[in-house]
Amino acid sequence: MPGLSKLPLNERHGEIIGLGLIGSSIGLRLRELGWHVSGSDLNRERSERALELGVVDRIGEDAGASVVFIATPPADVVAVSARVLGERARGQVIVTDVAGVKERIVARLPSPRFVGGHPMAGSEQEGPDGADRDLFRGATWVLTPNEYTDPDALQRVREIVSSLGADPLLLTPNRHDALVAVVSHLPHLTAATLMAVAADASTEQRSLLRLAAGGFRDMTRIAAGDPAIWPDIFRDNASAVLEALDALRVRLDDVRRIVLSGDRDALVNLLDYAKRARRNLPARVPSPEDVTECRVPVPDRPGVLAEVTTLLGGIGINIWDLEIAHSSEGDRGVIVLMINEEDGKRAKEVLNDHGYRPSIVGLA
Repeated sequence: MPGLSKLPLNERHGEIIGLGLIGSSIGLRLRELGWHVSGSDLNRERSERALELGVVDRIGEDAGASVVFIATPPADVVAVSARVLGERARGQVIVTDVAGVKERIVARLPSPRFVGGHPMAGSEQEGPDGADRDLFRGATWVLTPNEYTDPDALQRVREIVSSLGADPLLLTPNRHDALVAVVSHLPHLTAATLMAVAADASTEQRSLLRLAAGGFRDMTRIAAGDPAIWPDIFRDNASAVLEALDALRVRLDDVRRIVLSGDRDALVNLLDYAKRARRNLPARVPSPEDVTECRVPVPDRPGVLAEVTTLLGGIGINIWDLEIAHSSEGDRGVIVLMINEEDGKRAKEVLNDHGYRPSIVGLA
């Protein structure tokens, strides 16, 4: 087979099929990098909105595109990818997808020009209006080559993914599915179930959801996302998801036993184990020993977030990540900022000077 890098395609022409949040965000970033991007969606209004917002240069196909991103619902990925590969068989277009389940898809597309992919990024926003050109910055983007994948095609997709700001990670399709069952699929089911429990209780206790504070909102945030993609994912990755659910059930049974017995030491050990594991999660920041957590109690008033971030930005402190913990009582909350460890002292000084009382906690 001829080397893909030598093919007569428009190297900086790309096509996106499916203009939801992920597809639209890819389009925005590619255009920012100087690519000519064509796109399409079964929803004509969505396609027109993507064109209006500058997500794509034009609506439709591009026979000269060097790469086609398939960003449709997972159930459609195989059929759409096979159609593109078949219609452009004389060329050497590279096709890659963004679906959250890989083994079923990759096994049904034994083409050297198909590279399975899954960006580990997203938000509760939907469609072109929710698109973010920086959505993939610092995110892991899994690529799942198999024995059919052409090395040139894989390398090209790796280069493109890196240019979007993501960190490519190579996994086998089945290994990918086992891991995302734990870190993506299980959390979504757990969040949805917790939200359902609270909603059920709220029918009898009307004030319950009004008491929902930062912890509850953080845990259930992903339940607000578009539910349409999830049935296909849970169907295609049922085995791994069931294994993860069983592991969670064992843990919950242990927690129930601890609470029932009043075993204080066991409870503290569990919470401390979880705390240390959470603090050492690899985030979109440097390693834990290089960053620190700056917790800033703030009043619930307009402009306070902008004020805090402006104060830090004004002295050259970069904020790697940010969370807001709301309080269910009163009108206060806490802004949790991830900053460089070396900037902790300066951050505390400038915030103290402006009436805030931050605390600095190392993550290592």
